[in-house]
Amino acid sequence: MITREATEQDLEILLTFEQGIVSAERPFNSTFIDGEIHYYDLNKFIQSPDATLLVVENNEEIVASGYALIKNSEKDYNNFKSYAYLGFMYVKPEYRGKGINKIITDELINWAKSRNISEIRLDVYAENESAVKAYEKAGFEPHLLTMRLKA
Repeated sequence: MITREATEQDLEILLTFEQGIVSAERPFNSTFIDGEIHYYDLNKFIQSPDATLLVVENNEEIVASGYALIKNSEKDYNNFKSYAYLGFMYVKPEYRGKGINKIITDELINWAKSRNISEIRLDVYAENESAVKAYEKAGFEPHLLTMRLKA
């Protein structure tokens, strides 16, 4: 398996990965609209100097993805001015449980560190226990829980 930066030629498969993520997250979010949802501007991640979009290939088949995006801290009181936000973490179902998500996560963290970024963040649904465990295994810890009330 190899990890590489995504290209525009990868967009078709990456768009199917995006819908795979949406499908996996629907049970955790009752506020989603019906139909196709697009979370990401994947082309922007490919072209931006402040982002990297990685894919993992197995025998020339793209089997996983993830991105890191450098963002400015929204709070003046944080002890960091910018951080790397990770997202678009997807592994094809038949390749799950093989450590591929950890490979991507490690590569994205290394990319952020190479840009002198020491704060790394991501979002995960609290009820998505397998994802929470995977990120904890990679060294992440819970930070803030967003709560909602439908009135």
